[in-house]
Amino acid sequence: MKIDLTDTTSSKVNKALVQARRAIGTPAVGMVLTLVIVTDEENAYDALKAANDASREHPSRKLVVVKRPSRSPRDRAKARLDAEVRVGAAAGTGETVVLRLYGEVINHAQSVVLPLLLPDAPTVVWWPVNGPVDPAKDPLGSLGQRRVTDTYAAEQPIHELTARSENYTPGDTDLSWARITPWRSMLAAALDQLPTRVTAVEVEGEEFNPSCELLAMWLADRLAVPVKRTLSPGPGLTAVRMETEDGPIVLDRADGSLATLCMSGQPDRAVALKRRETAELLAEELRRLDPDDTYASALKFGVDRLGAVVDKEQAEASATGGTAAAKGSEDKPAPAKKAAPAKKAAAK
Repeated sequence: MKIDLTDTTSSKVNKALVQARRAIGTPAVGMVLTLVIVTDEENAYDALKAANDASREHPSRKLVVVKRPSRSPRDRAKARLDAEVRVGAAAGTGETVVLRLYGEVINHAQSVVLPLLLPDAPTVVWWPVNGPVDPAKDPLGSLGQRRVTDTYAAEQPIHELTARSENYTPGDTDLSWARITPWRSMLAAALDQLPTRVTAVEVEGEEFNPSCELLAMWLADRLAVPVKRTLSPGPGLTAVRMETEDGPIVLDRADGSLATLCMSGQPDRAVALKRRETAELLAEELRRLDPDDTYASALKFGVDRLGAVVDKEQAEASATGGTAAAKGSEDKPAPAKKAAPAKKAAAK
């Protein structure tokens, strides 16, 4: 069931929710949390679709906040709230309220959302795009126990990671961190099977993908070894190579779905490591509402502390099959190898 409200208030929206539940014969709905989605009109459909899919695991009240900036000064001085209430099959599992804010009310979105939060239930705030640098100090972010952003959608993802590290507050998290959960599980399991000391690590992945940096920082933080970040054509993360005292451990995923785990003294194994959809990532983040200390530790390690900078020439050579060129670059004298990282760091 769907109810459209024009130029309305939060009180009228609450009454419409009660009316809709009674109309479909479900006055009591077991919802476990409130999910506040802060987005723009362009990304609202995809974000709500992902939230509806995630609600199968986490029944919730979804409040979609869409800020509609006005063009003229006269329209900006006005305040208007339009709402769309969805209950039943149209809302997935739970309830959905799409709030479109116009004019001056855009600056007071928290006042619109606060009366619509479920009582005695946790609140999670999610920014699919354009997440604030300091989510905890954002007016809407301050309403949530957990604040979920996605640096992959940022204009400069790596710079965004640095800013998030400086402004981290317990309860902050990022979908780029959830993307590497299977990688972290697989690498930890590999080291459990082959107890040995890791001496160096290389993380390979596409450019402008913050998940690669987060994985590299996690490995550097946990293993206390130099971690080199190299580029590849993608998609996403493509390989992790760990040099150990008992031989290399390589987790290679070239096609974005099936990976190969290679360990010394053991046959190569194919493991499922597909790239997950946004709904799966969001569902994972909603499973825990306590602060993620592991994410905080990896984030605060810092991109600038990684053992090596990105080597673009080597990535291009490997992409075109230029093994000889890549090998030649490794045979350069020591002064040339020291000069290249400084140049790349300045460009970055």
